[in-house]
Amino acid sequence: MTTSTARTLRQRHHEALRRLEHDVDVWVATADAEGVPCMVPLAFWWDGTQLWLATRETNPTGRNLGPSGPGRARLALGDTRDLVLIDGTARVVRREELPEGVGDAFAAKADGWDPREDGPSYVYYAVRPDWMQAWGTVAEMRDRDLMRDGVWLL
Repeated sequence: MTTSTARTLRQRHHEALRRLEHDVDVWVATADAEGVPCMVPLAFWWDGTQLWLATRETNPTGRNLGPSGPGRARLALGDTRDLVLIDGTARVVRREELPEGVGDAFAAKADGWDPREDGPSYVYYAVRPDWMQAWGTVAEMRDRDLMRDGVWLL
């Protein structure tokens, strides 16, 4: 995005959904109980209500998203001139608990990478957005919220 004219809330909502549907990777920022940060890019799949991530349960991101950590994440899509920021609550979903179709949809979007075929330490995390913003320029900073408390604002 290169324009300095503010897009409408509806336009930004549409473009945020497009990113959620078409981007392959998302930046995932977490922190442990002591506040030590961790940020990694992960493949994801958007099912229309939540983002599905997969990583090893034993690495810092997995621990931070799991029951022993805060279970919160800040996700970022796009670049600094066309950004979607999401705060969400994560829950662990083991392979045997995956809803039908999630694993296949995730693998199809992740360029064929299928966490179910990797070691048993790989688990899925369903991240339900609580808050979402989208903006591209200073003109969009004031009204950048798309979602608050898990509710779309339009």
